[in-house]
Amino acid sequence: MIPQHTDTPLLAELHGVGVRFGRTAALDSVSTSMKPGLIYGLIGRNGAGKTTLLSLLASYRQPTTGRVQVQGDDPFEDAVRMGEVHFVFARDVSDESDTVEETLKHCARYRTDFDLSYAMELVEQFGLEPKKALSALSLGMQSAVNAIEGLASGAALTLFDEVHHGMDAPSRTLFYNAILDRRDSTGRTCVLSTHLVSEAAYLFDHVLVLDKGRLVVDDPQDEFLARGTTVTGDAAAVDEFTAGRTVINRRALGPTAAAMVYEVLSREDRSAAEAAGLELTPASLQDLFIHLTEPAHYTKEGQKHAIDPA
Repeated sequence: MIPQHTDTPLLAELHGVGVRFGRTAALDSVSTSMKPGLIYGLIGRNGAGKTTLLSLLASYRQPTTGRVQVQGDDPFEDAVRMGEVHFVFARDVSDESDTVEETLKHCARYRTDFDLSYAMELVEQFGLEPKKALSALSLGMQSAVNAIEGLASGAALTLFDEVHHGMDAPSRTLFYNAILDRRDSTGRTCVLSTHLVSEAAYLFDHVLVLDKGRLVVDDPQDEFLARGTTVTGDAAAVDEFTAGRTVINRRALGPTAAAMVYEVLSREDRSAAEAAGLELTPASLQDLFIHLTEPAHYTKEGQKHAIDPA
């Protein structure tokens, strides 16, 4: 994970953004910013608003409320700002007669920073046939072509929306390694929207968690993970230790309990847990995501406890 500097110019910003479709709020007062040279993990349950957020950054739509900025200006219908963002998503290619090579050459004609030689290297690495039509490819191979377009685009901000759909494990690993390479070698920024949280977690410098259109987490991944600890041991001792703390999940098996605490534990807290015979283990990104986006969370008494995203 690369260091994050507070004085780095912002690449993109959302200010109090809301998007409504009729009576449905797809996004609700979302504010965040993105810096150059980072990989952002965008995670959320189905319908949380991930694709809507990405479509705003890509100028596919305008917000109902609030404003979007790319490199300091509204990107909507701004050819220069729009060219700094590349949105990659699954698309229907069942009627596409263009070959893999023709498709990538077409991208190179319309994107001046597109690296065609790098794209063709990736074609070979993914095991694609350059002269094969897109419509004749398997779902996983179609996804690989989409990923290659984004990786080679040269855009300052590249948005990947579940582009690994259908890829096998080796192809996904190749894709993940290529994202890391682009970050390290070019300083580009990527946003990766994915449901494969545990598999892709090692990529993320920064984590964005959407829950029902609200941004509930917007933190460097190491800071976010530092707030999640599972406390395991005698149920009474666990309850005593977690009293007054934010507990987002609790499980019990006979006299033993495990409670996930959502706050940074001090050295004194950890010493007290050890003295009480309790085991403390870091929570994974996936577990934190799952329990923070459940309909409700649990306190030590088993009562529902909402997490305030602010």
